Amino acid sequence: MTTAMKWREGRVRRFFDGQTDFEIVGRSRQWLIVTLVVLAVCGAAVVIRGLNFGIDFTGGTSLIVENATQSFTADDIRTTLGDLGIDEATVQLTTDGSGALVSTTALDEVAGGQQREVVAALSELTGAPTDQIEVSAIGPRWGEQISRQALEGLGAFLLLVTIYISLRFEWRMAVAALLTLLHDVAVTIGIYALVGFQVTPASVIALLTILGYSLYDTVVVFDRITEDTQRLGSAASRTYSQVANQSLNSVLVRSLSTSITSLLPVGALLFIGAQLLGATTLEDLALALFIGMAVGTYSSLIVATPLLCWLKEREPRWAELRHRLETRRGGVA
Repeated sequence: MTTAMKWREGRVRRFFDGQTDFEIVGRSRQWLIVTLVVLAVCGAAVVIRGLNFGIDFTGGTSLIVENATQSFTADDIRTTLGDLGIDEATVQLTTDGSGALVSTTALDEVAGGQQREVVAALSELTGAPTDQIEVSAIGPRWGEQISRQALEGLGAFLLLVTIYISLRFEWRMAVAALLTLLHDVAVTIGIYALVGFQVTPASVIALLTILGYSLYDTVVVFDRITEDTQRLGSAASRTYSQVANQSLNSVLVRSLSTSITSLLPVGALLFIGAQLLGATTLEDLALALFIGMAVGTYSSLIVATPLLCWLKEREPRWAELRHRLETRRGGVA
């Protein structure tokens, strides 16, 4: 085995043993600039482009097909509607394949020209008589009341998280975790606005789910930092940030392993289940989970710990330690 191969093998072994020395906290200014740029882009996307809300939020038209005599799939219905200029449609087929429930964006007035075209196209595709296709207007099923309840639930969740982390650790860690969660929500919403992904009830449910995932990863890191910094005294030779950076390196493999093993099945659900196998009903949920988990992994490592160190080194104890070490080393912490 050559020297280069031994060197690479040694670095890989140290990485998996948690003995890395990546400078993450020490580059907090660079991460801050990156984070602010990302948040600015996401905010601009939401303001300029807006969110692409689905039918459940905006309302639309419902078409119920019964007594179909020809075989068809959900993709066939979407393609037929797409040829008529209707790109947003939710299709649910009956178990026996003789009917379907189709929800689209709002068509024109009852018995209008566009509505007649849609009914005729569905009749030709499915073989169902036109009088067996019922058309009705549907309101926003996720209206103002449900959206308000979701926001109230989110607020209660964040409040309980803040109280728990304050009691389990301290209030500075609670503030850092709370700001990290808000960062995850803002970036995920910004990506949806930037790319134009449709916001559905499944997206909202997934968004609430990823908050718990991101919080778990952050708490794991904070727990290790608390354990390591308890040993620091007034005569310590390392600052709070330096110890926190080493703690972060110690749990880096664990965090990445947890994230990868979570992203792989969600990615399979999204790219294989939804795209290749046609299980499109799972696509919205898997998409939001995939984006949120990726953002949560980044924030728990790059945002939460540097933010915590910034808050902690405002305490007199850690500020004095940092000042003494900087003075001893000629101004370099």
